[in-house]
Amino acid sequence: MTIKPLFDKVVIKAIESSETTASGIVLPGTAKERPQLATVIAVGPGGMLDGKEVKMEVKVGDTVLYSKYAGSEFKLDGEEVVIVRQADILAVVE
Repeated sequence: MTIKPLFDKVVIKAIESSETTASGIVLPGTAKERPQLATVIAVGPGGMLDGKEVKMEVKVGDTVLYSKYAGSEFKLDGEEVVIVRQADILAVVE
């Protein structure tokens, strides 16, 4: 299934963090924090939003940092994805 976000929305897939700490302690799933690093899988067209033109600064394949509690989570073809506004993306990681 393909997904095409609207306006300034971006579909991202979280990059899971490791399950062990630097000292070797294995973390259970409930103790892990929500990841903030993700890969962009779809980008909306931008356009006019609240009377201002929005230019999309990210592209498919970018690795980004995003706000911890931003967006809405969905399952797409069995995978967890998050749809966020471009404003909730903090940085592109190069």
